[in-house]
Amino acid sequence: MEEILLNVESKEIRYALLKNGLLQDLIIERKKARQLTGNVYRGKVKNILHNIQSAFIDINEGENGFIHITDIIENTKKFEEMFDMDFDLDYDIKSLDTKKQQNLEIEQVMKIDQPVLVQVVKEPIGTKGARLTSNVSIAGRYLVLLPNNPHRGVSRKIEDRAARERLKKLIRAFEMPQEMGLICRTASRNAKPEALIAEAHDLLKTWQSIVENFHKSTTPTCLYEESDLIKKALVTAVDHKLDRLLIDDYATYQICKTLYAKYASEHPLRLEYYRDKTPMFERFNVEKEIDKALRRKIWLPSGGYLFFDRTEAMYTIDVNSGRSTNNNTDVEETLVRINLEAAEEISRQLRLRNLGGLVICDFIDMRSRKNQRRVLEKLKECMKEDSAKCTILGMSEFGLVEMTRQRSRESLTQALFTTCPYCNGGGLIKTHESISIDIERALKKVILYHQQFGLKLMCHPELDVYMAECDKSYLMDLAKSFNANLEFCTSDTLHLNDFHFLSTVNGKRLEV
Repeated sequence: MEEILLNVESKEIRYALLKNGLLQDLIIERKKARQLTGNVYRGKVKNILHNIQSAFIDINEGENGFIHITDIIENTKKFEEMFDMDFDLDYDIKSLDTKKQQNLEIEQVMKIDQPVLVQVVKEPIGTKGARLTSNVSIAGRYLVLLPNNPHRGVSRKIEDRAARERLKKLIRAFEMPQEMGLICRTASRNAKPEALIAEAHDLLKTWQSIVENFHKSTTPTCLYEESDLIKKALVTAVDHKLDRLLIDDYATYQICKTLYAKYASEHPLRLEYYRDKTPMFERFNVEKEIDKALRRKIWLPSGGYLFFDRTEAMYTIDVNSGRSTNNNTDVEETLVRINLEAAEEISRQLRLRNLGGLVICDFIDMRSRKNQRRVLEKLKECMKEDSAKCTILGMSEFGLVEMTRQRSRESLTQALFTTCPYCNGGGLIKTHESISIDIERALKKVILYHQQFGLKLMCHPELDVYMAECDKSYLMDLAKSFNANLEFCTSDTLHLNDFHFLSTVNGKRLEV
């Protein structure tokens, strides 16, 4: 059974896709940080960087957006990758003056304070602004309109040759402005011609509205918003022929009922309102899966485990045999089984955690090339379920697999957490022994350099207990050797690694 759960709160909507009761995908959308990908804006050029052929554009969404020259000129290859499709071109691609495009400078197409029409292709993450393009595309359920490109094509995911040819003929016959193009999405495979024609007209109207509002507005503003998470959930349920859509908010349930009326003839989806007193995500074990997805360590059914770590450049995933207790005498086959389990769990965790960019998977070493291929094929097969674009390279002789996953929005950790103000993201603090050594150095400095001889040391109670064993008497003797007097006090408001020296003369804190 496949189903979608929608948990709606005042500040947040959570989308969970379950397959036979196991969480497969998770999207968390907060009202203060709504998704921007797909939105079209009237922007204003704020800065041009000639050395990297890029510009920063104000779109009135916090940090300025970023656009590169390759996102401005027509780029057929980028469209092919973005929509995973083959273009059925009405002209010879080689006839394009590619040399002229390559020599184009950013200053030739953009000036400071120039108003520009741009679209967000990548969410702002941390301090980085949104990635923008001027090659706008307006996506519908079946079709994608390319207002500035004459390309017409069909998604590669439609493998039926007859269906591909039928769709190609259909979009060639559409009466549209010559400079515009169309892409048939995967959902168009079984769509009726009337539905495709109606959607093409709707997309044209949307584009005309965008252009009109662009000319009317005078400041950076949003001209078009992609459909929200609620509509996406409903359309996904219909397109993928899921069994049920369960919603725990009555007003949202009514909205979905109204939206579903349009698609009721396509798929008999069970649209239900969740009434139980037990929170829906708790009832279906989604909360536990979210907690697991936030941990560094994930256990596998066989007793092996995964470690997820992040560096500035990449994510690394380490597969370990752990406490595997298989009685099989064939050690190689045992390791292969752990690696196969790991491949399946890695693909699921990448979706749940929404990890993007470069990912390195360190599988347990296997001697046989055949077994290495088995694990690699399993990983590729599991990653096919991912909506984000992924590229997986071969397995090295060390058992390492390099892969990239499209980064579309913040990871789960970035969405829910902030950097610890104590460790600044390091995740470590000094030991009590290290702090005791720091105190000894600081004590000498306060007495000899600052000429303070009446001192009181304030520290955390746990550190005070540690020092009581032997360090306190040593520090008091050290102070006496310099003709100074040292007292001790504690404060549980201090960080474990913090300590202060106070003057017993006036009670003021002494700077070390």
